[in-house]
Amino acid sequence: MQITDFLDIRAIEDDLSASSKPGVIRELVGLALKINPDLDPNLLVETLTRREKLQSTGIGNGVAMPHGRTEIVEKIIGCIGRSKAGVDFHSLDGQPTHLFFTLFIPEAAEGLHLKALARLSRLLKSPGFREQLLAAADADAIYQIVVAEDAKL
Repeated sequence: MQITDFLDIRAIEDDLSASSKPGVIRELVGLALKINPDLDPNLLVETLTRREKLQSTGIGNGVAMPHGRTEIVEKIIGCIGRSKAGVDFHSLDGQPTHLFFTLFIPEAAEGLHLKALARLSRLLKSPGFREQLLAAADADAIYQIVVAEDAKL
């Protein structure tokens, strides 16, 4: 599985405007709607919010991976949001979050979400990769960086 299997360049925002966790979630849902405008935004917000209530997906080092399984998607939808200012996403390290990698996973896709999360996690372990994403000029550059790093795995 490659990240480009579930990430569309239209679902990348290089400058999120939200300053709160709920606001970021709404913006990330908006990115998913660019790919599939027929999805119910309220159900997508509920999907991410329900997962966040279990434990924050803010994994530290300025990164969060909000994700959730839902019956309203037929295939994985990936989105990337970058907040230049940073957002308190209740990260495990208590630091502001700048990079948001979001997955909406079909309910019936047993194990598929784990593969997708594992692939993203391997990329995000690299401080150099995270720094490149933070310095990227725009959404297109973010996409190209992800594609290049993903090809190395």
